[in-house]
Amino acid sequence: MATNIGMMDSAYFVGRNEILTWINDRLQLNLSRVEEAASGAVQCQMLDMTFPGVVPMHKVNFDAKNEYDMIQNYKVLQDVFNKLKITKPLEINRLVKGRPLDNLEFLQWLKRFCDSINGGIMNENYNPVERRSRNGKERSVKGSNKIPKSLQTNNNHPLPNSGSVGLSKASGPKPAKAAEVQALLKELADLKISTDLLEKERDFYFSKLRDVEILCQTPELDDLPIVVAVKKILYATDANESALEDAQEYLNQSLGVEDEDEAEANGEQQEEEKTQA
Repeated sequence: MATNIGMMDSAYFVGRNEILTWINDRLQLNLSRVEEAASGAVQCQMLDMTFPGVVPMHKVNFDAKNEYDMIQNYKVLQDVFNKLKITKPLEINRLVKGRPLDNLEFLQWLKRFCDSINGGIMNENYNPVERRSRNGKERSVKGSNKIPKSLQTNNNHPLPNSGSVGLSKASGPKPAKAAEVQALLKELADLKISTDLLEKERDFYFSKLRDVEILCQTPELDDLPIVVAVKKILYATDANESALEDAQEYLNQSLGVEDEDEAEANGEQQEEEKTQA
């Protein structure tokens, strides 16, 4: 099972549209954004489809809107991970915040993992609507456009509710409220543009790193000290520490190069030995 997938794996180059299509087709949903899967319910059901009977679906809350309820879903998911001996860490505190990139990366991993089990073939005998039903009534995974509280930002100008902004033919919107709505819509459009630019930039640098990785995997270059040093940086697993120092130390040892402090110390020792002689 492909439980540990490096960041340079092709799985992380799968676009969000393909991820959403994969989820919607298999679970008969209508997600339009990856952050709508932040509650963890979709992930639970994907594993339920891949490993029938392993996920206690009666414990999965598809209506989870706040972080507390979402965390309960991820606890169910963690229990399933433990049963299946899946070692991938669940960064729950980041996922429940609903940030698109965090959720996209986790869903990219999940797709790669599920495809490695079933070869990407859909389980035709699986009824996703029935599995997420309670008392015969389908739970609202998404058809709703409600945004979880964790996705709501503290804004001095909240969106007015339908009662305060009447768009009826009789009265029409109040000028002040209409201007406020237009300002918020413009801000939302600007944020979407910024997000798209950031995703393009991320994909650009990912492609560069992938090119470097492919070059480093050339058999004729595989054992060169500089290539080994670059691999140490590419495949470092600790996100909180830089692997540069370790790579530089390895490179210096391989090439017989002393660092400045060591060279200075050796020089002083040699001078002292000459003086004593």
